[in-house]
Amino acid sequence: MLVDSHCHLDSGTLAAELDQVVARAHAAGVGLMVTICTRPKHLSEVLALVERYPSVYCAVGVHPHYVAEEGLLPVEALVELSRHPRLVGIGETGLDYHYDRSPRELQQASFRNHIRAARLAGLPFIVHSRNADADTAAILSEELSKGPVSGVMHCFSSGRDLALKAVGLGLYVSLAGIVTFANSGALRDTVRELPMDRLLVETDAPYLAPVPMRGKRNEPAFVAHTAATMAQLKAVTMAEFERQSTGNFFRLFNKIPAKVPDL
Repeated sequence: MLVDSHCHLDSGTLAAELDQVVARAHAAGVGLMVTICTRPKHLSEVLALVERYPSVYCAVGVHPHYVAEEGLLPVEALVELSRHPRLVGIGETGLDYHYDRSPRELQQASFRNHIRAARLAGLPFIVHSRNADADTAAILSEELSKGPVSGVMHCFSSGRDLALKAVGLGLYVSLAGIVTFANSGALRDTVRELPMDRLLVETDAPYLAPVPMRGKRNEPAFVAHTAATMAQLKAVTMAEFERQSTGNFFRLFNKIPAKVPDL
């Protein structure tokens, strides 16, 4: 089976027809989905969503866009939020210097708190990084030197050096629909260099629908198109890519039982 390791099923257009969205994902061979709560004040709604569907789990964190609005959550508060049995990751967190919707210093402090909370909770952290390669790499290096913790660079579209740095630190790299775009040659070259045992695949739905669905609202079923591109880049069969990427997913999100749920 395939896994959509990062989506936003509570987003309005998806949430409005969630039964159909989940059914289409299952029909496309997507057995599991992780939906991301980007504002803790919405966590109760997201938990209600995942409790409806055996194939959906969730993560919680403060997206860098919302740190100024949500405030800097203490490490202990993030750990406490993570205790629900179907909550399997901390984030997304990280740095976004493209939009700069929150002060950079506040984004950096929040990023560090999320990594520290993930370590204490024994969960992976999920990284958003845009136009912030140097600071992302520096914070990852500093925080991961303090003790073991797992994580993933989600919807990766940054430079080769950051990808290799992340993998060197033991993190995973997740690719979304961007890797299928015609202008993503540099990203595809980076993917060719990355080890298979560090790759995940995602949609980031409802955003960034892959070719040939580009321009449409994205949804978990479309992860199959991104996976097909990834298999081509890694010169493996689709079946082999599914086996490897899903195995990687279970190693990272190890709070999830490593079995296909009853769909």
